[in-house]
Amino acid sequence: MKVLILGGTAEARALAAALADRREFSVTLSLAGRTKDPAKQPVPVRRGGFGGAEGLARHLRDEQIDILIDATHPYAAAISANAAEAARIAEVKLLALRRPAWTKRPGDRWIEVDTVAGAVRAIGSAPRRVFLALGRKELQPFAASPQHFYLIRSVDPVNPPLAVPQAEYIVARGPFSEGEDRALLEKHRIEIVVAKNSGGAATYGKIAAARALSIPVVMLKRPVLPEVPSVATVEAAVGWLDHALTLSVARGV
Repeated sequence: MKVLILGGTAEARALAAALADRREFSVTLSLAGRTKDPAKQPVPVRRGGFGGAEGLARHLRDEQIDILIDATHPYAAAISANAAEAARIAEVKLLALRRPAWTKRPGDRWIEVDTVAGAVRAIGSAPRRVFLALGRKELQPFAASPQHFYLIRSVDPVNPPLAVPQAEYIVARGPFSEGEDRALLEKHRIEIVVAKNSGGAATYGKIAAARALSIPVVMLKRPVLPEVPSVATVEAAVGWLDHALTLSVARGV
């Protein structure tokens, strides 16, 4: 059974690893290519885009893919929409592997916003020391508020830099522990954190650290994703694939 995983997340890599030695599955992991030096993967990797839903559908047909797994980031709404449409066009089974969102806990001071522009407004007009824990593509709107100090952490360097007078950059790859992020927030005297509700453990350290230090978090809400069959864990995804394989064998496919 040929499986294509749309990846770029820890869950995608873990699912690929879980299937790597299963001879009944032929797995390829697709990466968008936005990260310059991605982590080593346990299965063959395809890099680069497909050219939208039609391009992905064409690839699914050409490669005779049996199952498409959307294990992309919860904020990769455009890719998830393309995956759903491509699976429909190519008549290929689709499963989304979607990690659960973080939920607010006692002591959390969340300010939930729908857009990055809303996050810029939520920081306020008075100068503050801000930790921006967003992707590189979401940073530019903050240039409209140059009065703040920005601490920016990303996997790859931010190029061009944010057009503000006060910014410091950290290039690092998670996971980050609560202790590490608490030390980071304290060292830079951070007054407010801006983050996505990514879910999972790898980047939760900053949320726990902000709670411990009573620092408010401007939380960018998740986008609306297509309604498709989905699971929340790698184990559940493997179980779903095993069931699909059993059905395929029973039908003599």
